Amino acid sequence: MRYEKGRKDTSRRRIMDVAIERFRSDGIAGSGLATIMKDAGLTNGAFYPHFPSKADLVREALSDALNKQAVWLREMLDEGGLDGVIDFYLSPEHRDNPGLGCASAALLPELARQPEETRGMYAEQSRVLVLLLAEALPADVEAREEVACAIFATLIGTLQLARAVDKKASGCILQAGKNAIRALAGLTCAATSSA
Repeated sequence: MRYEKGRKDTSRRRIMDVAIERFRSDGIAGSGLATIMKDAGLTNGAFYPHFPSKADLVREALSDALNKQAVWLREMLDEGGLDGVIDFYLSPEHRDNPGLGCASAALLPELARQPEETRGMYAEQSRVLVLLLAEALPADVEAREEVACAIFATLIGTLQLARAVDKKASGCILQAGKNAIRALAGLTCAATSSA
């Protein structure tokens, strides 16, 4: 049976989109191929023409998510600067929607146990995000890449902690993270609190 041109690409894209959302929501280990394929509207047998293994799907879906995050970060920095990124990233909306949010915050503990090829890809692509943050720092900041790396780590760690506790404690953690990042970046700290 022949299918229209582009159907395989469309199916592959659908699998990757469903997979990364599942991985961010339920974790890599908690996301079975059968569930991913069902959510993608495809049969289990349709998986292997697209990906040799789940590890390949993880690597490709994560790579795609990080590429999209780099595009998003460039746009956010152009529109609202580093302050806008901090406020969005450490918002209750981002905290409460891990399936649609940052793949790093959702998946780092599991990424440490992925094959070397996946970890290497993550290291390269996360460095792109760090370099974008470094470019957005005020002109007088020295050791820009080091400061940006600390900001990147603080964003991720703050979001992970905020997701692990009740809403009241979470709001305090989000605000403390914002203040710490603004101090690292040499920006003025806002003293308002978040829900």
